[in-house]
Amino acid sequence: MKRILVTGGAGFIGSHLCKKLIAEGHEVLCVDNFFTGRRENIHALLDHKNFELLRHDITFPLYVEVDQIYNLACPASPVHYQFDPVQTTKTSVMGAINMLGLAKRLKISILQASTSEVYGDPAIHPQTEDYWGNVNPIGPRACYDEGKRCAETLFFDYYRQHNLDIKVVRIFNTYGPNMQPNDGRVVSNFIMQALRNEPITIYGNGNQTRSFCYVDDLVDGLYKMMGTEKGFTGPVNLGNPAEFSMLELAELVIQLTGSKSTIQHLPLPQDDPKQRQPDISQAKSKLNWQPNIQLNEGLVKTIEYFKSFRN
Repeated sequence: MKRILVTGGAGFIGSHLCKKLIAEGHEVLCVDNFFTGRRENIHALLDHKNFELLRHDITFPLYVEVDQIYNLACPASPVHYQFDPVQTTKTSVMGAINMLGLAKRLKISILQASTSEVYGDPAIHPQTEDYWGNVNPIGPRACYDEGKRCAETLFFDYYRQHNLDIKVVRIFNTYGPNMQPNDGRVVSNFIMQALRNEPITIYGNGNQTRSFCYVDDLVDGLYKMMGTEKGFTGPVNLGNPAEFSMLELAELVIQLTGSKSTIQHLPLPQDDPKQRQPDISQAKSKLNWQPNIQLNEGLVKTIEYFKSFRN
């Protein structure tokens, strides 16, 4: 049994990770400032003897005793990370500094949840981990993109300078229960609009693509990455390489919900990536990981979750 710190543990992915770690027999210290995390996401764990919740903002130092750290804290959808872009950058950068400092003091492993957004609007397809990206450093998405890029820099500098055991994963589009219905991400947007029989809003012509990974698969990848030998740092892409256009996703959601929704096209936001697909060769070979849940199956589970929010 390990005592494991999960920052952002009440968030979408963090809450599923907490459940996974508890199920594996570990003690979990869930840290969240509840900017986007929700108590409801971890409600089932609150009375568990191996679960502890601490309300804290990781832009401030944290003094606890743990055996591992998963650093997931940061708003991840444009609606939320653009609401207070300065705070978003501080969460990624100052949060990384504080968590790396804690890991260094305790001499423990620390995993950074980075993002496919470090690739920006990619000029290569699919994206491999050795691609340096195509990011606009002064655009409206930069608070998230560049914040995560800087966090990766800090992680690798701590590895080189202090021999810290770091793990870095780059998470591609993930979906599933515990997403917020109003978080502005495409899966939640489409499902909520379809359940309400409202027009499904597609930005641009709808030919831009994403690769959607169900949250249970993603969390399994995080757990396997943390279990790798010291010295294997990543970065490692975690995502589903099955690629879908926005039009294909919208039509599938309409079909699965039985919705009467039509499709409405709106202007494409600045710096929105046109293609996003992970090369997961490294995850397959180093982690023995690949996603198992197909989009249809995952969407059915996600739609069931969102039905309680439709009114």
